[in-house]
Amino acid sequence: MNFLAHLYLSGNDDDIIIGNFIADMVKGRQINGYRSGIVEGIKLHRKIDDYTDAHPVVRQSKARLRGKYRLYSGVVVDMYYDHFLAKNWQQYSDYDLGEYVGRAYGILSSSMDILPERARYILPFMIDNNWLVNYADPEMLSHNFGGMARRTPFDSKMETAVDELLQNYEEFGSEFRAFFPELKEYVAEQGISHGHHR
Repeated sequence: MNFLAHLYLSGNDDDIIIGNFIADMVKGRQINGYRSGIVEGIKLHRKIDDYTDAHPVVRQSKARLRGKYRLYSGVVVDMYYDHFLAKNWQQYSDYDLGEYVGRAYGILSSSMDILPERARYILPFMIDNNWLVNYADPEMLSHNFGGMARRTPFDSKMETAVDELLQNYEEFGSEFRAFFPELKEYVAEQGISHGHHR
């Protein structure tokens, strides 16, 4: 899953939100440098990723893309699923998306001094361009994919990934709707509270 889904699945705990946000940027023993709540968030992020990668519905989504995107098919599906979460946010949360994301931006910004270097670099772009809200807009999603394509070491073709989303919109949407409640249930079993969610 991508940034918005990880944020949504973090519940109300600031440290879980921070850990979940930075998890991919924390390598090896670096995890020992963080307080226990943040470590819990990092571990939750990794459990979410493992569960997602192994899930048959997600595999179905990835299979539709593997021929063209190969190694990057999982990254593309993560972005698609964030799109569907942003677009249908009111079905999953009692909060307004802009307010919810704004609160998370505030938590992360006020913790800038403990974020890994890459997170400190990404966060201002994320806030200025309001990525997490704008994932709902295919044009903005296309812009994000273009940026990701420029950062990949070889030709990922991700700059065209919105084309496949729009061509197979119903299929990817129904796969997201089938998968996401199961992921929510899995996270609830890990002891993360989602009292404010539908």
